Amino acid sequence: MSLLPFDEQKPLDFIAVGRLCIDLNANEIHRPMEETVTFTKYVGGSPANIAIGMARLGMKTGFIGRVADDQMGRFIVQYLKNNGIDTSHVITDKSGSVTGLAFTEIKSPTDCSILMYRDNVADLKLEPNDIHEDYIRQAKCLLISGTALAKSPSREAVFLALEYARRHGVVVFFDLDYRPYTWQSKEETAIYYNLAAEKCDVIIGTREEFDMMEQFAVHQHDDEKTAQKWFDYHAKIVVIKHGKDGSIAYTKTGETFVGTIFPANIVKTFGAGDSYAAGFIYGLMNGWPIPKAMEYGAAAASIVISSHSCSDAMPTLDQIEQFIQQHKSSSTAAKS
Repeated sequence: MSLLPFDEQKPLDFIAVGRLCIDLNANEIHRPMEETVTFTKYVGGSPANIAIGMARLGMKTGFIGRVADDQMGRFIVQYLKNNGIDTSHVITDKSGSVTGLAFTEIKSPTDCSILMYRDNVADLKLEPNDIHEDYIRQAKCLLISGTALAKSPSREAVFLALEYARRHGVVVFFDLDYRPYTWQSKEETAIYYNLAAEKCDVIIGTREEFDMMEQFAVHQHDDEKTAQKWFDYHAKIVVIKHGKDGSIAYTKTGETFVGTIFPANIVKTFGAGDSYAAGFIYGLMNGWPIPKAMEYGAAAASIVISSHSCSDAMPTLDQIEQFIQQHKSSSTAAKS
């Protein structure tokens, strides 16, 4: 019996809720932001990237969120439509909000940073009235991310979405996506992250993100105890990522799986988590064994960090499978 009971009768595979913004990635890499002159514009935001990744993998995907009533907001909506994502629940905010901007600095493959502009952004204006029970009821799974919990009314909208998902048997994924600059304090962050995580079926985050959630606990830095904490609630699978050292997945039934690590021609470090999540969730939704789902997630991550963009680089299934096959062929050749 599958750990995650996806209802195959539902017409939508996947709905994401939360952040829609713009990434402005430095074209002049290997230099500080102060010396960067030009940037390339992409759709950004962790849930947006994951939704785009799922759509590229052929899943029927929708999005719930708000965009600003400006050129950037229109660019985001059109990009989602171009990728086959249902935007019927992407609302244009009329309050005078702006589109969130993320300027990326790429000093080296391992020294990257993001300069964020998040004041009065449209995505955090998402309201409970924007969350429609019937729309969530139609989905096999729902993805939330931590950024949308940072402020009201977006916070309350996410909790309402979680309530509807639980009511209608929708599998819930929580991508922790912790961005400290969006929050007032670590204590506030931990409280709301914990309240949300208690309602989720699969929780995916870095070791540092789980430590942030568990700052009041005595078992920090212990992956197994972290996983067990969430198994006492709704969680069936907990994935803890350790950067270049890969990921570990724990199941409520007591299994532990260490993820595959692929080499990459790293251009920048961001985007790996979003592409990993898309590949991993896709595998789970297709009933694959967890190690195979992790393998596809890791391959997708390697593809994206080898590219200048995040959303534009989200791979198709053929691209992932070709990447895995090339790696296995190279490994076999090296051993012979």
